[in-house]
Amino acid sequence: MEIDKVKQIFQLLSEQKITFEDATKIINNFGFTDLDFAKVDTERKVRTGVPEIVYGEGKSASQIVKIVTTMLQSQNNILVTRVTPQKASDVTKYLPELTYDTSSKMLLWKKHTLQKTKGKIAVVTAGTSDLHVAEEAALTAEMFGNNVTRIYDVGVAGIHRLFARIDAIKEARVVIVVAGMEGALASVVGGLVTSPVIAVPTSIGYGTSFHGISALLTMLNSCATGVTVVNIDNGFGAGYSASKINHLGEYTN
Repeated sequence: MEIDKVKQIFQLLSEQKITFEDATKIINNFGFTDLDFAKVDTERKVRTGVPEIVYGEGKSASQIVKIVTTMLQSQNNILVTRVTPQKASDVTKYLPELTYDTSSKMLLWKKHTLQKTKGKIAVVTAGTSDLHVAEEAALTAEMFGNNVTRIYDVGVAGIHRLFARIDAIKEARVVIVVAGMEGALASVVGGLVTSPVIAVPTSIGYGTSFHGISALLTMLNSCATGVTVVNIDNGFGAGYSASKINHLGEYTN
């Protein structure tokens, strides 16, 4: 438990706003709140620097509402990923402060604005069809206080479009490359920039793309150095990892 939180508990106890039993329960908690169907990790920000993120797929609207309500006690920004429009509508009836982004299918609540990083994260897509995954990455990075540059629809089928924006890509401290089909864009970008590249294969493509397997294998077998690959359609994972790298750069400036 953070020292400031312990001091706050003692202050409340001295002012008789909580009982000794209440203070004991708070101090002796195990770092999570048990909701029976979920154990909300209230100490994750202390351990990792980032609060828990809610994966919305497979959870009911009422479960999401209960989890988010519990998380709000820590006054952290809220991200809920993989939420269908109907589920989002049901959730926001109870929590209207949450906003739904249709492109990324994320529910967001900025309880407080974080200072923007000096370093930039570039999110680059091969095609417009990859945009939903790219936006999941971009919005995740922005919610963690990163400066994000979006460069969309610059795939290898019209590689001149990439070269027209290459200077903006080279300015980024971290580059996220989102591509489906054969996934070649990550290798091309990896051979042009000094920054680490996080490649995100998407499930976009015809039959033999195998719902992203082809792009995944291409990216894993990239001959360009400095390319790291996350799972298929995992925009959140790319945005989170890019944020970690970008913030390390802030500490060394």
